[in-house]
Amino acid sequence: MADRTFDMVVIGAGPGGYVCAIRGAQLGLSVAVVERESLGGICLNWGCIPTKAMLRSAEVYHLMHRAREFGLSAGTIGFDLDAVVKRSRGVARQLSSGVGHLLKKNKVTVVMGQARLAGGGRVAVTTEKGEETLAARAVVLATGARARELPGLEADGDRVWTYRHALQPGRMPNDLLVIGSGAIGIEFASFFNTLGAKTTVVEVMDRILPVEDAEISALAAKAFRKQGMTILEKSTVRALERDGGGVTARIETGGKLESRRFDTVISAVGIVGNTEGLGLEAAGVRVERTHVVTDAHCRTGVEGVYAIGDLVAGPWLAHKASHEGVMVAELVAGLHPHPVRPEDIPGCTYCHPQVASVGLTEEKAKARGHNVRVGRFPFIGNGKAIALGEPEGMVKTVFDAATGELLGAHMIGAEVTELIQGYTVGKALETTEAELMHTVFPHPTLSEMMHESVLDAWGRVLHI
Repeated sequence: MADRTFDMVVIGAGPGGYVCAIRGAQLGLSVAVVERESLGGICLNWGCIPTKAMLRSAEVYHLMHRAREFGLSAGTIGFDLDAVVKRSRGVARQLSSGVGHLLKKNKVTVVMGQARLAGGGRVAVTTEKGEETLAARAVVLATGARARELPGLEADGDRVWTYRHALQPGRMPNDLLVIGSGAIGIEFASFFNTLGAKTTVVEVMDRILPVEDAEISALAAKAFRKQGMTILEKSTVRALERDGGGVTARIETGGKLESRRFDTVISAVGIVGNTEGLGLEAAGVRVERTHVVTDAHCRTGVEGVYAIGDLVAGPWLAHKASHEGVMVAELVAGLHPHPVRPEDIPGCTYCHPQVASVGLTEEKAKARGHNVRVGRFPFIGNGKAIALGEPEGMVKTVFDAATGELLGAHMIGAEVTELIQGYTVGKALETTEAELMHTVFPHPTLSEMMHESVLDAWGRVLHI
């Protein structure tokens, strides 16, 4: 017999879980959310938000050093790493408490504790007061993921860090090794490099930011090297030998093994789903490579059990989790929502310069059989970019040559993480080049480059 009964129980209160709970409540469902640690999950507390707060500090620090370019003067420029971290943690706390307010406002019951599936639509929750059982006709698994740790490269919090340690660093690194050049690795590399750390990035693939378009990756690598980073592509860290003074990394590049010395290592080699202790196997929920297997509507195949966010297949992004949460809540409420399409989910990396994209890369579009038209426009041709003092970057668009369908958009440069949403809306509306060409873009703005890139794909570019 359950202690309490609801229409829907959500396990995990990250950007997937809490949004799912709120949307369910909006639709008239009685909803409980179970969270074992902090409302807002990794994103608000240890991921998206606090990292962006730290990167903002690094951006301001970088601009302060460029004061003379803008006709300004500044005295001694420095930073207080503890104060940077304190601000970041304060931002995270503010937003986490905001999630609590939103759940309360929407009359969602919050249960703090460790949950597991108990069969028959029941969820057993271990709390500080003991164990209680919740019952629901729908259970949503939204337990997220954590940093992957490779054998021999495990974090110790002293010399070898994960993103959690990097968000609360006990010291400023002098010689930093970042293993992995996905969004997490590159963002931390960019942050510490900007503050003065001698930074090396090792990537096993043939280019950094390997999920991005190849041209964008190449421009990013060029920019990072110009900033003083060492980028080692097609390279593998085979071992880390630790001692009191630092870490010796054994790095293999092109079959050649060499030793390099660092005082700090950040491991950013992917994530693993938080599947342990949930009773998944006993419930019949399939797990492959640490992630729960679902269909396009996030159904697990077990009646009434759904899974969303970083617990399931990628892309592992907070906004994807939120949209899956909304979709599942609407399914439970009896509506008929469309599935969340991976190719319509934008990705943003907040390094310097920023990187953003949506849809297919040029390479993937060709691999899928599209005859493509590709447009490009450089930041150096845009008046607003020059006025901002940010002339480095590019906007690239990929279209189907026969239909004019927008297949993908890829950007590098100032504020592209804000610009990408224009193309994302266009994809959702199934736009073609004709609509984008006829759209009036305001002047002077960075967004004009989006228009010019489309024009360039059809040989009509105006300002280069």
